[in-house]
Amino acid sequence: MTSPAKTAPYPLTWLYAPGDRPGVVAKALTSGADVVIVDLEDAVAPDRKDYAREATADLLSEPEPPVPVHVRVNALGTPPAAQDLEALAALPGLSGLRLPKVISAEQIIHLAQTTPPTDPGAPPLHALLESALGIERAHAIATAHPSLHGISLGEADLRADLGVRGDAGLDWCRSRVVVAARAAGLPPPAQSIHPDIRDLEGLAASCAHGRTLGFLGRAAIHPRQLPVIEQAYLPTEAELEQAETIVKAGAAHQGAQALPDGSFVDAAVVATAQRTLSLARRA
Repeated sequence: MTSPAKTAPYPLTWLYAPGDRPGVVAKALTSGADVVIVDLEDAVAPDRKDYAREATADLLSEPEPPVPVHVRVNALGTPPAAQDLEALAALPGLSGLRLPKVISAEQIIHLAQTTPPTDPGAPPLHALLESALGIERAHAIATAHPSLHGISLGEADLRADLGVRGDAGLDWCRSRVVVAARAAGLPPPAQSIHPDIRDLEGLAASCAHGRTLGFLGRAAIHPRQLPVIEQAYLPTEAELEQAETIVKAGAAHQGAQALPDGSFVDAAVVATAQRTLSLARRA
């Protein structure tokens, strides 16, 4: 069964912590992150995989961690991934499985049908697209199975696969994933990590850019990044004021209309404003 720990209505911060460092994981759970992702893949050396899995199993044996805990397992189709899934998928403290390097819908279907037993308590799956092939198949992956609750990018591997140097070279892939997620009825994806934990100005600028592309929230690798991400994705006072005006106008008059400032309001604009207000109230 999955954990009863409550996820924020709109999670904005997803903090990675290495599975072979239980002390770091414990600190992550009290860091203020909306979701903690225990990483068994890239953050763990090959000779530490077994220990990381065992430590994570101990953590997830408790049904109510302070915040939702997801686990990024090893690459699907490898022996460590099979061991991860067997050991962790049915534990009560698990809120989600994050699947790296997904390249096909068939991978999601197979996993959803076999591990763990298909029941209402099975943990939600989240696919990480980290290659050109994964990006090309984004919509097929996003619609593969009802157990899949989200897709997002793994930009370090994707950058290497594409040979991209400048950050702008990934924008088409980012938009592709945002569109695929929304077309599949999934939540807006969270941005991939910002690898320089000291570059908070760069992180803020990157988050602002991601927000314009349609992302919602971001993964982090250090607690100091969390306030920057949250601030970047929470609506500003001006945005809140505008949203309140739009919602009031929509409630007073059905159909399309123009506000006194000349802005146009219809059902889609009202829906966006309602999400803005909900995001502000998420705490």
